[in-house]
Amino acid sequence: MVNAIGCIELNSIARGYLVADAMLKSANVEILFNRTICPGKFMVMVSGDVAAINAAVETGLRVGGGEVVDDLIIANVHPDVFPAIAGTRVVEHTAALGIVETFSVAAIVEAADAAVKAANIELLEVHMAMAIGGKGFVTLTGDVAAVQAAVEAAADRIRDKGVLVDKVVIAQPRKEVLEGKV
Repeated sequence: MVNAIGCIELNSIARGYLVADAMLKSANVEILFNRTICPGKFMVMVSGDVAAINAAVETGLRVGGGEVVDDLIIANVHPDVFPAIAGTRVVEHTAALGIVETFSVAAIVEAADAAVKAANIELLEVHMAMAIGGKGFVTLTGDVAAVQAAVEAAADRIRDKGVLVDKVVIAQPRKEVLEGKV
């Protein structure tokens, strides 16, 4: 049963490829992401059962050594996290808007999972490090109280890592804010 994800974020692109290979060879996991991210970092994210993820991440951390920036293991990842990462989530109506921003890709995935597990909200997007200087952010919507609870849960989950940039809740965002016009 695929119910867990693991992620390793590295400072070295070359080491990232080596870590990905080692993780795949060490356990029965599947690559979700294996790519460069800004600014010149590399991310490997895998899925599988909890035991396989633990083994793969342990191997990846050992191989990654001093090039590891951050890592995560989420044993029972919420199913809404995947479409939010992939950008395939369709939400017809937004109420309050919550945003959590981090300095780490691994941390933003952890934050998104914590948020959606903490309150009755919908994840809009989990944006991971592309064209934003290596940061990550998650956007979510729901009623104001739920969004506030979800944002606080997300921030609490990653606070000890020291990678929280900011968190906000907008009670009634204008629709233009979400349209992303250039």
